[in-house]
Amino acid sequence: MPIEHDVWFTEDAGEFLARTGDHLAQEPVTGTVVTTIAQRIRETGRGGLVHCWFAVVTGPDGAITGIAMRTAPFAPYPVYLLAMPDDAVAALAAAVLERGEDVGGATGLRPAADLFAAAIADATGRSVANGLHHRLFELGTLVDPRPVPGRLRPVRPDEAELALAWVQRFFADADEQAGRPAGHDGEAAAFGIDDVQRKLAEDVLWFWEDAEGRVVHLIGANPPAYGVSRIGPVYTPKEERGRGWAGAAVAEVSRLLRERGDRVILFTDQANPTSNALYQALGYEPVVDTVRIDIG
Repeated sequence: MPIEHDVWFTEDAGEFLARTGDHLAQEPVTGTVVTTIAQRIRETGRGGLVHCWFAVVTGPDGAITGIAMRTAPFAPYPVYLLAMPDDAVAALAAAVLERGEDVGGATGLRPAADLFAAAIADATGRSVANGLHHRLFELGTLVDPRPVPGRLRPVRPDEAELALAWVQRFFADADEQAGRPAGHDGEAAAFGIDDVQRKLAEDVLWFWEDAEGRVVHLIGANPPAYGVSRIGPVYTPKEERGRGWAGAAVAEVSRLLRERGDRVILFTDQANPTSNALYQALGYEPVVDTVRIDIG
């Protein structure tokens, strides 16, 4: 007989973190997307988010069995799921449908995201289509890449527009390198100058400049959540690729984050063998796979 689960929703990120903090702290690496977004919303507000809720699934004994959220700032506003048992996924899907929400996508850890999307599609007479596949990596022993000229430095306030342009190109080029249609359009459209300014204020956005002082690479990170810092985006313009800028920048930022005591992680696009090979050569080790699924 299936286990009965209760599903609790809140739009208050602070209330959500107060209830789930101890649970999230047990798996801070796989929970990175939820923790960083929840902390950001708690500190800065929900802004213009169309959907903004967090969900906690509990079993009969009151213990947390699953966590999800709907905070994506782009259509179809997919629900993001952390790992949870199949029965918990089914309870979450039913509870979301009972709220009367039109769910056009799911993302997060596999297989929970796959099962949730299938449950929504089955209940609404629609179908699913797998989209982006990513792999979460954590830094093990950092392996220094071959040395290249230049240095890592923070992006300056007067360079915010250039940084924004490069982030936008990062999303477009990621799809081009993977040989697929624009799968990151939503993220690109949702990332604006305010996001760049926030990263500048948080001191988590850098350029690599070469020996002549030309900026040749952009790299960012997220502020730590539960002792974990996530690197991204990582972008080298097409004309500068193959010169070792990305490896040097990722290694230097990884070192900076680890020296302050953080565990260091990043996501890779599984359709891009170049970036996967680069990070593994630097000492990053695979942790878990994630997926984004469209429901239509």
